[in-house]
Amino acid sequence: MLPKDLIRRIRKLEIRTRKVVSDMLAGQYHSVFKGRGMAFSEVRQYQPGDEIRFIDWNVTARMNEAFIKVFTEERELTVMLLVDVSASNEFGSKDRTKAEVAAEVAAQIAFSAIANNDRVGLILFSDRVEKVVPPRKGRMHVLRLVSDILTFKPKGHGTDLSAGLTYLTQVSKRKAVTFLVSDFMATGYEKPLRLVGRKHDLVPVVIEDPLEQRFPSHGLVEMEDPETGERFVVDTSSTAVRGKFMRAMQAQRDERRKLFKKLELDHVELRAGDDHGKALANFFRARARRMAA
Repeated sequence: MLPKDLIRRIRKLEIRTRKVVSDMLAGQYHSVFKGRGMAFSEVRQYQPGDEIRFIDWNVTARMNEAFIKVFTEERELTVMLLVDVSASNEFGSKDRTKAEVAAEVAAQIAFSAIANNDRVGLILFSDRVEKVVPPRKGRMHVLRLVSDILTFKPKGHGTDLSAGLTYLTQVSKRKAVTFLVSDFMATGYEKPLRLVGRKHDLVPVVIEDPLEQRFPSHGLVEMEDPETGERFVVDTSSTAVRGKFMRAMQAQRDERRKLFKKLELDHVELRAGDDHGKALANFFRARARRMAA
């Protein structure tokens, strides 16, 4: 049994997410993420303009008139959510932490998936694989995934993207649409990212907070690294300090984008406080245009 306040929180998130999905995401999701291929459905009489390559010659011979094979898309997909639950995701300068943003984005993706009758699974990771929920369908399953993302207490504090990516490579035998949701405060993940990108349809989803790009001048401030516990005092009034911080974060962002481009991975960047549904819809539309080009 879940606490009543958590139930209300999840229900509120479901209502908000379902509206976003019905208004913006479901159709975009369907057009971007295709099924596994085409499957034979039936035969019907040939009509002028039909593709002659699809004529069923056996049926045509028996019926003494032309019949063609009709194919339909095998729509059902497996969607895997790889969600970073390391300590750095508990940070938030707006009304929501990065972890809460990740839960909302994961819910939007998951509800879009089940609206298309796809299965959704979950891998939570920090510096290790923390929890795995096998892919299934249905609203109650999606609500369970959202609850797990919001309430799970990881044993690890650090971030190791390789842990979640490597685990997926080992256990997932069939191609899956994979959303890697993280703040990407990590290094050394290029190789597993490349391997997963080759096997699966991988979409990195970067969650950022505005203060991770630029922090205001508040004099001497004691800060703590949530993943290591290290504490230090920073003079935020110093333009040199703030400038160094901004340049370092921008360099990290540029390096990450360069890597995604090198590996030909479409990615989406989301900031806490932004309209995530709109950002995802814009991403899906842009990806659909690129795929159609």
